[in-house]
Amino acid sequence: MRLARALRDQIIAHALDDAPDECCGLVACRDGEAVEVIRMENTAHSPLRYEMDNMELYRAMMRIEGAGLEPGIIYHSHTRSAPYPSQTDINLAFYPDSLYLIVGTATPEPVVRAYTIRDGSVQEAPLTLV
Repeated sequence: MRLARALRDQIIAHALDDAPDECCGLVACRDGEAVEVIRMENTAHSPLRYEMDNMELYRAMMRIEGAGLEPGIIYHSHTRSAPYPSQTDINLAFYPDSLYLIVGTATPEPVVRAYTIRDGSVQEAPLTLV
């Protein structure tokens, strides 16, 4: 997946804006390239987990599909732990074709990692910054 530094910076800014709670959102993509960050509200308002409102998620997905794009990245932050999928993240990974991007904000400099999660298996995925 190719991700412009400006889009990565938007995701990091979202993570820092929502701290100490986790943030969450989507990145619309086309042909393996990220094109738009869509901030979502963490309706759990929790530093330990995130939830997206079903109607807000539906509207975002319809907007993405209507623009001829795909939900290539689902992102959230970890405010107290490393940017690696938790068991909850793995259990709730319902989009096997999307990358799961996690921003770790527990360190002075945020750390961004991407993963594929399929059938409970986690693999770090390449993320090319352009």
